[in-house]
Amino acid sequence: MKEVTVKTLLIVEDDRSLNKGIALTLSQNDLTIHQAYDLAAAKQIMTSHKIDLIILDINLPDGSGLDYCEQLRRTSQVPVIFLTSNDMESDIVTGFGLGGDDYITKPFSLMVLRARVMAVLRRTDPYRKDTVAIGPFFLDFGKMEYYKHGRPLILSKTEQKLLRVLVANTGNILTREQLIDKTWSQDAEFVDENALTVAIKRLRSKLEDEPSSPRYIKTVYGLGYMWTEGQHP
Repeated sequence: MKEVTVKTLLIVEDDRSLNKGIALTLSQNDLTIHQAYDLAAAKQIMTSHKIDLIILDINLPDGSGLDYCEQLRRTSQVPVIFLTSNDMESDIVTGFGLGGDDYITKPFSLMVLRARVMAVLRRTDPYRKDTVAIGPFFLDFGKMEYYKHGRPLILSKTEQKLLRVLVANTGNILTREQLIDKTWSQDAEFVDENALTVAIKRLRSKLEDEPSSPRYIKTVYGLGYMWTEGQHP
């Protein structure tokens, strides 16, 4: 069974050679990589893409990565791994105190960095969490209890699996093949594509205010489906 893993990373590092090396190393894990060489570019990327993890240098040409992380934490819990040549214990404590998820001092091994990036992604992956609060929804996949605005939703087992895959990849397009493979597991190769269409339709009827004009489960024509956070088109 092919695992659905759609992760997007942002590398903010002004050393272009190091930035490129990190990107090449991490791209081997089928991760989508965005690169920035200063905070201005990083902020622009953050507004136009859903980022699952930031690798953030502390000393940047236009500011401090520590200050940027502190700003980020006011509105976002995106995981942050600090990169820095500052190896003082007080600097490391400050990094964690401002909301960093890991702290790597230069020089470092790219293989070790990759291992630590994958560890943080596993730790913070919403698909691995039993409960998710997103928009008007509270979803408890462990207890199989689902609510919208505090009111319970009754979902079939297939709808629950489909919802979990969609929510775990919020903001990312999932193809029909990926959704069928993940939702129907071992039976995926025997599932008619129409089964997915029907499941999406039923799920929308239970989650959407207006199923014919969905805000959460969007159809991306010619590609697949995407869970959004309810933004208007």
